[in-house]
Amino acid sequence: MVDSSQPENWTWRDRAAGSVPRGRTLDPTVEPVPGIQAFPTVYVPDRLLVSSDRKLREEHLRDLDEVAATFGWRIEPEDLRGRPLRGFDAEPQPLLPGVPGVTRVRVVAPGEAPDADSPLAPDAWRLLQRTRRLKKTRLEGVGLDHVLAIDPVGVNPFTRTNPFTRTNPFTRTNPFGADEYAEPGWGGRQPITRLGAAPARSAELKKGKRRPVVAVLDTGCGVHEWLPDDIVTRKLDLDGVPIGLTDAADPERFGDLYGQLDGEIDPVAGHGTFIAGVVRQIAPDADIVSVRLADALGLVEESLLIRTLSEVIELVRRHAVGQAGGMAIDVLNLSLGYYHETPEDGLYSRTLYELLRSARELGVAVVCSAGNDAIDRPSFPASLWPWPGADNGIAPDDLAEHTSVGALNPGAMSVALFSNVGPWVRAYALGAAVVSCMPAFEGGRQASSREDLYDRRRLTIAGEDYRGGFATWSGTSFAAPFVAGLIAAELGPQPLSAPTATADGGPVSRSRKATRAALQLVDRGDGSRV
Repeated sequence: MVDSSQPENWTWRDRAAGSVPRGRTLDPTVEPVPGIQAFPTVYVPDRLLVSSDRKLREEHLRDLDEVAATFGWRIEPEDLRGRPLRGFDAEPQPLLPGVPGVTRVRVVAPGEAPDADSPLAPDAWRLLQRTRRLKKTRLEGVGLDHVLAIDPVGVNPFTRTNPFTRTNPFTRTNPFGADEYAEPGWGGRQPITRLGAAPARSAELKKGKRRPVVAVLDTGCGVHEWLPDDIVTRKLDLDGVPIGLTDAADPERFGDLYGQLDGEIDPVAGHGTFIAGVVRQIAPDADIVSVRLADALGLVEESLLIRTLSEVIELVRRHAVGQAGGMAIDVLNLSLGYYHETPEDGLYSRTLYELLRSARELGVAVVCSAGNDAIDRPSFPASLWPWPGADNGIAPDDLAEHTSVGALNPGAMSVALFSNVGPWVRAYALGAAVVSCMPAFEGGRQASSREDLYDRRRLTIAGEDYRGGFATWSGTSFAAPFVAGLIAAELGPQPLSAPTATADGGPVSRSRKATRAALQLVDRGDGSRV
């Protein structure tokens, strides 16, 4: 049974501090710059990311520092682990061969601002925009440290009426439309009974072969009988340093870390386990690698995503060249995303794209959820491919595929109303009222009715009691691993070693062939076209 309450020695201070969403919603009217149209997004308020080459990086840092002084602030460059970089000319370690390092810039206020009109609290967006305006530069390669959301329907803390509680404890602000999917009985997370055995896994593989591997970067993976340690790798390290988050606030181990003590488990508790369960059902012969990078609110800082991705891809690169300490990964599932404030080519950092491109060069298929906001605004990283009409400057290539996935309703005859749509969404797969694994969180065991007779405890279903180990849930978060699992199933057993070329063309060729076959299956099952 899962201890679904809190880590040992957890206090109300931990609950309160962790309940505050890390991020600020961008106001496009602040510090406007002619010729640059900004849109709302969410970002870390006191941090910028600089990914320019060495000469430009030093120039950008000096410009930012000079303009920061007009607010009464200063900047402090550091690497992605928060270690200080000494001097603006200090070069961060490359993320991967061919992918330059990223300088993380903290914006700090050493004392009171010099004039009454300047706010005390540092604001990375204001600094970025004012530097663009005063220095008459687009500051290409400089961007915000965005906050990504792990976002099944109804849990995005920035789109709720109130990020800390519901507007009304008995219903949502709008109980109809896309919000219906967040309600139990209509596709929202709820306990269910799943009958039958676990998906059958084939016997031993032929000599020189290994199982396909799906990596899930999410909230981690909890304990479940379908997801034992010989199927799921839960801990990764690079040269002895753990990859991803390893702190005690694990939303796959503790179901109720933050929020009110009302018996309701956290909004994304079990999210990573649920995704792993989807992969397990679609590709029972696949192995799964789980990396935790989201907290119990479902939030991921872009800088952490970049660092974690680079470390995971480095493991794949080492495997590809036969270097010790490497790991084979064939499919990468990213059920997360954000909206960029200035998505035009040249005004968004291409670091995330370059990392995913490096993975695709190694034969790793990338699968991303499209998002659950019922809009057609391109989300990142889902839209980082050359979709029809794209203005992102990304050219077609012959690498492993990048696939963005929206969600279909259970009958597969319609797109789920919550799903994002648009030409940048490449495929639509089943993603509403999906059944999968959950950690055995106890949550609230209070049922709505009780009547004991014949020496039996008789209750209605307790809405937050997941001790049965299964749930139903909705979101493009779960359509993506459906496709990732299909790709892994189409791949089948892979060579144990990693030669760059084989009789079947090598890992990139195998990946493209498997992805095309998987997408054909998805397309045949998609009856949503009018």
